[in-house]
Amino acid sequence: MPGTCHTDTFVLDNLPAANAMPDFVNLEELGYPEMLNAAVELVDRHVAEGRGDRPALIAPGLRWTYGELSATIDRMANVLTGQLGMVPGNRVLLRSANNPTKVALYLAIIKAGGIVVATMPLLRARELTQIIDKAEIGLALCDASLAEEMSKAAGTSKTLHRVVTWSGTAGGELGELLDGASDEFTAAPTRADDPCLLGFTSGTTGTPKATIHYQRDLLVICDCYAAKVLKATESDVFIGSPPLAFTFGLGGLVLFPFRVGASAVLLERASPPDLAKAIGQYRATICFTAPTAYRAILGKIDEYDLSSLRKCVSAGETLPKPTYDAWLEATGIRLMDGIGATEMLHIFIAAGEDEIRPGATGKPVPGYEAKVIDTWGNEVPRGTPGRLAVRGPIGCRYLADERQSVYVENGWNVTGDTYIEDEDGYFWFQARNDDMIVSSGYNIAGPEVEAALLAHPAVAEAGVVGAPDPDRGRIVRAYVVLAEGHEPDAPLAKDLQEHVKRELAPYKYPRSVIFVDALPKTETGKLQRFALRRQAENEMQDQGDRP
Repeated sequence: MPGTCHTDTFVLDNLPAANAMPDFVNLEELGYPEMLNAAVELVDRHVAEGRGDRPALIAPGLRWTYGELSATIDRMANVLTGQLGMVPGNRVLLRSANNPTKVALYLAIIKAGGIVVATMPLLRARELTQIIDKAEIGLALCDASLAEEMSKAAGTSKTLHRVVTWSGTAGGELGELLDGASDEFTAAPTRADDPCLLGFTSGTTGTPKATIHYQRDLLVICDCYAAKVLKATESDVFIGSPPLAFTFGLGGLVLFPFRVGASAVLLERASPPDLAKAIGQYRATICFTAPTAYRAILGKIDEYDLSSLRKCVSAGETLPKPTYDAWLEATGIRLMDGIGATEMLHIFIAAGEDEIRPGATGKPVPGYEAKVIDTWGNEVPRGTPGRLAVRGPIGCRYLADERQSVYVENGWNVTGDTYIEDEDGYFWFQARNDDMIVSSGYNIAGPEVEAALLAHPAVAEAGVVGAPDPDRGRIVRAYVVLAEGHEPDAPLAKDLQEHVKRELAPYKYPRSVIFVDALPKTETGKLQRFALRRQAENEMQDQGDRP
């Protein structure tokens, strides 16, 4: 690309073809300059404008101001471009729970012109290897507590040549490299449309897709959703549970607070009880988590001090109206629902507190447009279910992936969700229209779990779908046909669950295993997952009908 500072042009070379790109609308109104570095805008700008002493990151036993964070980022950027040899355009993998070091490294890579590939802490070596190979990653930075699976992945990779570990904020190999590094670094001369992030998302087949995001995209979601719907201020204290590898977490716990000079609380352990306790401890004002967590907190809400909260955002899975109603009754706070996608970086349909219609996701975020279409791409009448199509200042750009033509149709991003738009322009979620299982905010590909089960010697066939669950929205349910010589019993079901946990990230394991004599198939022998989904729905109904 003319004018880019990327000397490693792998990502630029693997952008979708121009005719496969989505339409980018309402971008000019945001007024971004041609040259832009997101890390400078999010951190250094506050220091330059006299806000360097404001708290930026808070964690147990730690509090960094914007000035301290800026200096740490610069030291890390000097190490990256010096001892570690990173050049603009290189992909750098990050593997860690949510902590200040990860945030500083994230922004250091971006400031130096690199491209961040953040990964879920729970991923196993097999899953990490898929990501490393897809993005052709040469350098990984990993929290020492998660080094085992990282080391296994490095041992099988053809491109990964260096893994640097750290512990705490200045320990381990990274700490040694940082010792004596300069805290002054001149940002790489990046363009607004230079890639700086690869967000990986599961495909329905289990093969990961890498979504490409530009420097400007990190600001777009702040200046559209955060500024015009969330309406945060510099006095806010953000907190939440989503991992930073989820772009939902990246926006809610880093980008949104940093854009306005607010503070973010980072929790390495953010189970619902941990999150609820931390809200009171740190006097958090804005919370980001999934409906599952809000439901769990409601179960013991009298044990927590949530009085500091003023806004709560729910995303990652559909927000049930009973959860909305119960949270409002218990706290007086209207849960702000929203739908986003890794392809679109963050939330694109939502409603401000004064415009919430309980049960509806909301309306398009300012700067975005949405419609409901039929199989042929025609907009359907209001009140008719169909496929959700969206466009705005951000759109899907897959890295070297033929699935680009599936997600982008006629310039619109087609999300894989079935929606209804009502007469007032509110969008109502109906269902996913693919084989993706959304459980507690995690996207889980049924075929990937099936493949893991089939590697077990006791399994002849497996079909995996989402089953309704009152606590998690959906759970992974496996219907298993056993190989000859194996008997269906509880110990074997437990063994299959543990087997999947060893093969895949633990959150993907089937919480329900049902042994069957045969699976529903087409005449050509193809598994009919829709029939299994219907069976799971009926089984849930039968349980509800029992006295």
